[in-house]
Amino acid sequence: MLKRIKKPTIIDSVGTKPKKIEEFIGRVNTGTERISIARMTSTKGWEEPGQIPEFEEYTVILKGEMKVETEKEVLSIKEGEAVIAEKGKWVRYSTPQTDTQYIAICLPAFSPDSVHRDK
Repeated sequence: MLKRIKKPTIIDSVGTKPKKIEEFIGRVNTGTERISIARMTSTKGWEEPGQIPEFEEYTVILKGEMKVETEKEVLSIKEGEAVIAEKGKWVRYSTPQTDTQYIAICLPAFSPDSVHRDK
């Protein structure tokens, strides 16, 4: 059986500047707890607090560039590249140089209670 997703749900974001989160599959739009898939659009200069999530996050950059920081390294992920962030490890995302569009996939699905953002 197939389930058509006609449109995403817009989710409120956290960070220093506006970011659009369009959840296609996940807890909010489809009631799916195993995985979430969202298209993100962030503006130049956006950054969010660090976090220690209870999920793995797979990020594919469609346009622009993203800075991804861990306690041990900082990567600049460019258009056409991807990055995997481990669950249970501190990570922080930002787009300091350009407006950026990307796909985020979380296993299990993202929830505000499972992200554990820095205060």
